This record gives sequence, structure tokens and C-alpha cells, in this order.
Amino acid sequence: MKKHIILLFIFLATAITACSGKTISQQKSGTWDERKPVSHMTLDYAKEFTVDYYEDDYALITIGSDQKYLVVPNGKTIPEHDNSVVILQKPLNPAYIAASSAMDLIDGIGALDKVSYLSTKQADWQLPHISEAMEKGTLTFAGKYNMPDYEILLSGGCALAVESTMIYHSPDTKEKLETLGIPVLVERSSYESHPLGRMEWIKLYGLLFDREKEADAFFSEKEQLVKDLTADSSGSSKTVAFFYINAGGSAVIHKPGDYIAKMIELAGGTYAFTPEDLSVDASALSTMTIQMESFYSIAKDADVLIYNSSITGDVETIDRLLEKDPIFADFRAVKNGNVWCTEKNMFQQSTGVADMISDLHRIISGTATEETLNFLHPVK
Repeated sequence: MKKHIILLFIFLATAITACSGKTISQQKSGTWDERKPVSHMTLDYAKEFTVDYYEDDYALITIGSDQKYLVVPNGKTIPEHDNSVVILQKPLNPAYIAASSAMDLIDGIGALDKVSYLSTKQADWQLPHISEAMEKGTLTFAGKYNMPDYEILLSGGCALAVESTMIYHSPDTKEKLETLGIPVLVERSSYESHPLGRMEWIKLYGLLFDREKEADAFFSEKEQLVKDLTADSSGSSKTVAFFYINAGGSAVIHKPGDYIAKMIELAGGTYAFTPEDLSVDASALSTMTIQMESFYSIAKDADVLIYNSSITGDVETIDRLLEKDPIFADFRAVKNGNVWCTEKNMFQQSTGVADMISDLHRIISGTATEETLNFLHPVK
């Protein structure tokens, strides 16, 4: 009789659970909307993402205005949630990284072992650790961001794809990855106007790959370097023009609200291009193309010229610069020998913000030598 009562109890409990459409563990966790965060990630510069922490180590990442990702700890139940929330169940490795700016941040927290697949070929990397890992085979090229090798990713058990906003130009790729069970996180670090905001995304990767303490320590160290430089950079009025010349002979510059302009300001300089010059909003980001006549009228009296080598390649000599346009011979910076060129690793090395600002500070203050620079070299 006692045995029958026990069996009846088990049957009733099972029936109640089945009717509710939930497991017992799911009932205990409740729906996600019922939960309240217990704390938040401290972010002093980044504006394009937030992180809310909940009990039992759950975390909700919000990127932009509407992308939501629920980070579920290893072994924990996935709670009921709105379909707009992407579930990121740990462990999130091996990962496929199709946003190249993320790799240096991941390397900075010692989490390269969490990544197995990349969308950039070995020959195109300027970061030694990444290139070496691809040489050894611990990192594998798995197709471009818009043409990933799905077979490689599936056979390798890929648990996360990190994409830049370029993936929105290839929505079918994003949908296919998700259909195959690979969650896609679209990062927006390039939309940060403050250079430290870009680097603060290291905290997001610290959360994803269980390196939060390392991320906090790394960021704090670099932030202090920038603060020290800023304190030593007050009072300068030297103007700096940062640009390159495209194949059509026009100048491509960064808008005044962009992080490049902010780095020049933090280094003690003044960005040569103002919102009024360009007829753009003061907070405008990214780059824009202007005719050489306009570039000349604005930048001819700039104290410093910095040529961006990332698109059209290095400018080793002044003669090479004059080949792009002889009008550069009239520029003050050319006459005074104050022309510089970026190294190719500048834009891939996301953790190098403090060192780049340091380079700019040395150039603006007139103390730069080739030996003291990390991301720039003189054009002679």
C-alpha cells in the first residue's frame, strides 16, 4: 500500500510538471522578466553596451539599444525568456571571431585558448600572438565573416560567433549560423567615440570567457597611463591632421567626434578639422572624404601631419607623399619636417590605445624619436 502511494505521488508530480510545460528546475528559476538585477558592470567610457548581474551568476548584456544576450553559467538552467533575448550558455568556447578588433582584447586577458576560429587569414594579421597561433594551428581560418565555413564550425563544436556590424550586410549568414545553433553576438566597439570606450570592451570579453578579474586589472592599468598623459598634456595648441589619400586623389579624414580626434586631444593636441569646417555634427563618428582643395585650406597650416597607412599603405618618404599630390610641398608640417605615418598594427591592436596616445603626446611635445614610438614613424 505504501509503495502504491509513493508511485501515485510521483505520477501526480510528473503530470503537473508536464501540464505546465516546464521542468521542475525551470519552475524554480521562474521567468526572466520576474528577476531583478543585483548589480551592474562598472563602465566609465563605453556607451555601446551594458551588463546587469543577477543572482546565481546570470548576466544580461545589452548592446546598442535593443540587442540582448543572456549569459547563463555552465550547468545552470536556461530560464523562460523573450524570443528577442539570445542565450549564451557557458562555456562559450571554442569561439569564431569575425570582428578583428576583438582579438587583441581577448589576447590581452589571456583568453586565446577560448578561440579556435577566425575570419581573417594569417597573412593579414599584424598581431604576433595571433599570427603565431595560426602558424601552430591552434587558431584556424574558418572563412570570411560573410562566408564562414559552416562545416568547420559545426565539426569543431563552435559555441559562439562574434561579428562586427558588417554582418548586417549579410543577414542570411547571421540567420544560418543561428539556425545551426551557433549564437551570434554583434559587437559595436567601433561606435565608441572615446578611445578608452573602445578598449573598455575588454570587460565584455572578460565576462564571456571567465576572465573578469584579468580584464579589470588590464583596463585599470591602461586607463591610469592615459590619465597620467592627460595630466602632462595641458596647454598645447598644436594642430594635428590625420588622413590618407584615396585612389581618386581625395583626402579621407576622421570626423571630429571620432576616437582619433579624441586621442589627439588627450595627447595635448588640437584636431585640425572642426565640425564647422566639415559641416557635420560635433559628435559625428567614422571617416569622410573631402576634396583636396578643402583639405588644403584646412590642413595646410597644421603643425603635424599623420598619414594613415591602414588603407593605401605606408608613405616612407616625403617624395612618396608628394607623388600623391605635389601641393603637400606647401604644407607647414612638410616644410618643418613634422610628418608621420602609422604602423600597420595600429588598428588591429585595440589594447594599444594608451601607447598610441603616448606616441601622439611625444610627437606633439616634440620629444619623439623612432626608438620611443610604438605605432608611428617619421616620414623623411
